[in-house]
Amino acid sequence: MAQLAVVTGAGSGIGRAIATGLVGQGTRVVAADLDVKGAEETASGCGLITAMRVDVADRASVDALCERVTAELGTPDVLVNAAGWDRTLPFLDTPTDVAERIVAINYLGHVHMCSAFLPGMVEAGEGGRVVNIASDAGRVGSSGEAVYAGAKGGVIALSKSLAREMARHRITVNAVCPGPTDTPLFAAHDEKLREALVKAIPFRRLAQPEEVAAAVLFFASGQAGYITGQVLSVSGGLTMAG
Repeated sequence: MAQLAVVTGAGSGIGRAIATGLVGQGTRVVAADLDVKGAEETASGCGLITAMRVDVADRASVDALCERVTAELGTPDVLVNAAGWDRTLPFLDTPTDVAERIVAINYLGHVHMCSAFLPGMVEAGEGGRVVNIASDAGRVGSSGEAVYAGAKGGVIALSKSLAREMARHRITVNAVCPGPTDTPLFAAHDEKLREALVKAIPFRRLAQPEEVAAAVLFFASGQAGYITGQVLSVSGGLTMAG
C-alpha cells in the first residue's frame, strides 16, 4: 500500500503545494486544516487526498485528528507540520492575545502534532519522516515579527531535539525555513513591508509554494533516510547564515 502522509495547513499556500506534491509521488495524503473548505479544495478531484479538520492550537482537536486518521487510514509514515499564522506588529505594540495565538499555532501546534502522532509511528516500528515548517525569521530574526520569529526559532530547536530522540526509531526530523513566499499569509502583510522584502531578496522575487514544497518532498523521501536534525533555508538567498 502507498505511504500515508499527514500535512497540516494543507488548505492553501505552502501546505497545499506540499500535499499535492506528495500525491505526485504516489503518497496518500491527509490534508488537515482549520479551514475545512480549503482542505476540501486541495483534495478536490484527487482520490489520494482526504480532507480533515484540525485546529493545531487545540490539543483535543489534534488528538481527534490522530484517532480518525489511525482508524480510517492507518499510521502515517510522514508528518508535515505546515500550519502557521502571523500578524506583523512592532513587539511593543503586540497585544498579549495576539502573541499567545502566534505561539499556540506556530510552536505549540507542532508540539501537539508530534506528541499525538509520534507514539503510533514509534510503535509501528517502520521508521518515518517528520518535516516541520519553520521560517528564516526563526534563524536570523525579523523586525515586526519578534514573537513569530521566537516561535519559529522554537520549532527549529524542537526539530533538532526530536531528531536526537527519534533516531533510534529510524524516524528523521528536519526543518524547512521558507523566506518570503507567495501565499495568502504573505499577502496579508503591510504593502511597504512586502515591497521591502522582495527588494532584499537577491532573486528579486518571492518564492512560489512549490519551490518550498520541493525541499519538504526531499526530506520526506527515501533519499533523505540518513539526514536528520537539519535546517534548510528556501529564501532565494535572503539569508545565508550557516
